[in-house]
Amino acid sequence: MAHIEDRWYKTLRHPTGRTERVKSELFGTGNRYRVRYITPDGRERSKSFPDRGKRDAEAFLVSTETDKLRGSYVDPVAGRMTFAEYAESWIRTRSFDESTRESTEFRVRKHLLPFFGSRQLASIKPGHIREWDAGMVGKLAPATRAVVFAHLRTILGAAVDDERIAKNPCSAKSVTPPRPVQRRVVPWRYDQVSAIRGGLAQRYRPMVDLGAGCGMRQGEILGLGVDDIDLDAGWVHVSRQVKLVRSRLVFGLPKNDRDRRVPLPDSVALVLRQHIDDFAPVSLTLPWENPANADRVTVPLLFTTTRRGAINRRTFDGKSWRPAVVAAGITPTRATGMHALRHFYASSLLDAGESIKALASYLGHADAGFTLRVYTHLMPASEERTRNAIDDLFGAGEKP
Repeated sequence: MAHIEDRWYKTLRHPTGRTERVKSELFGTGNRYRVRYITPDGRERSKSFPDRGKRDAEAFLVSTETDKLRGSYVDPVAGRMTFAEYAESWIRTRSFDESTRESTEFRVRKHLLPFFGSRQLASIKPGHIREWDAGMVGKLAPATRAVVFAHLRTILGAAVDDERIAKNPCSAKSVTPPRPVQRRVVPWRYDQVSAIRGGLAQRYRPMVDLGAGCGMRQGEILGLGVDDIDLDAGWVHVSRQVKLVRSRLVFGLPKNDRDRRVPLPDSVALVLRQHIDDFAPVSLTLPWENPANADRVTVPLLFTTTRRGAINRRTFDGKSWRPAVVAAGITPTRATGMHALRHFYASSLLDAGESIKALASYLGHADAGFTLRVYTHLMPASEERTRNAIDDLFGAGEKP
């Protein structure tokens, strides 16, 4: 039974039955009041309070018993685990694909553990979150800050679920989550795409056609097998990608773990037919998702290196793509990777009147709202169509 113990006094019972309250050997030393209670899992816990702190002890006792009745009790001992210990456990037990696990490990260990690592979970307050975020301004790009903050909030949210802390300090009203700067996509012109294509080796040029003509991601193009294209019906089945995990190449599912079908234009199909004639597909075997995985997958890849191996995107970007971008008169930035071909594809479809929902499906976006936010400014202006529609209805030049 929960109770408050006065450690400075003890009660003596005389043979006559009379009781007497006398000073204990602890009188005047240490905290006077000790609250003793049983946790929901049957463990005994205690908390001490100083002299003149009886009201605080009583309030703590009432609060603890109320939390136990509500099912919201959190054992203070559970929150003594350090952030570093809990974060490592979270990374180990969280369900990730291996490439995501690798990048998450890197961000947590580089940007979170130096500040939070030695702190106990229960000691992390909203002020610490604000202090960390302020220290990251100027050190990390806004987009990276937002991603790392999301990791921090998710880790502390998991600690709440595991009943190690009562609430997530990242969710406090005084904490403002960092937001990435929304930059407007400026798609390349056709002549720029054509110039980059011309700057690549012959065996790599159809990769540009697939990026600009089918909206495929770089890894999806690198993982495309000859069996994934239906040249006669005009479809591309995007079912895998080549990823770099812990410095090794692996096959894996496309982003968002969703495969999809994309319309294959006749012009791109013609290019692929010629590519298959010029460079026969090479069957290559790679691990699936995790380099340590015993499962192996064999795919007759359309695009391989001159040594008939799978293409490492980092090597390709440095030795082939970047020089072609420079040769086309474009200054290399983070926005001039192969992903820019997807923006060209999206802008072309929107300009032709394609719907956002269809575009999101072709691009492999999990949420059409994301597609709308990224590309809404590229949608054709509707003002003239509105004027023409009303004029056609009422008759041009007539007054209402």
